[in-house]
Amino acid sequence: MSKILKPDSIFFDLDGTLWDGVDTYAQGFNDFFEANKICRRVTKRDLYKYMGMEEEQYLEMTLPEFSPIERKKAYKEIIELQYRRIEIDGGELYEGVMEGLSKLAEKYKLFIVSNCPEFTIQYFMTWANIGKYITDSMSHGMNYKPKHENIKYLIVKHHLELPIYIGDTDSDKKQCDLLQVPFGFVTYGFGDTDYCNLRFESFEQLTNYFCEL
Repeated sequence: MSKILKPDSIFFDLDGTLWDGVDTYAQGFNDFFEANKICRRVTKRDLYKYMGMEEEQYLEMTLPEFSPIERKKAYKEIIELQYRRIEIDGGELYEGVMEGLSKLAEKYKLFIVSNCPEFTIQYFMTWANIGKYITDSMSHGMNYKPKHENIKYLIVKHHLELPIYIGDTDSDKKQCDLLQVPFGFVTYGFGDTDYCNLRFESFEQLTNYFCEL
């Protein structure tokens, strides 16, 4: 791992970084198909390759049989069904995340920035009981802006000087490049990248690294 200056804040991606909620997301789609008598089902595996996309591209991939207007309308229903599923079923919180966030919050301001729907982060934080460790968050569904703009918004809002972003895809890395913000890559997530400033095999390793800086 390359050396970086000690950050004053750590930004986290959500899906593939803090948890795997894809089974819940797939069930939201299937609840919608069933309610509307559409003969179709999606699986967790079907959605994996689309995780991290912004909404428009995501819907082109997941609802190709719908027109652009129909996709938007359908997705509003699907999102609400996904929220209910998160409340009921939650997802897989990655090993070490709860304990790690607790320790990291003692030394750093922590943030979540994701390309998920508007309130997914809030539902996740409530389910996982980690809201007390998170200073602020932003999702693509709140303003439909790219991830680097939402990171920048929080940097300015909270007067941050040395942030780092932690994610699991090459797209995350490219968004960090646009801001010239260091990128930490977690290998256990959904994607891959050829370049990162830091690489972590587990959340425990990540926690230990930043706690020892």
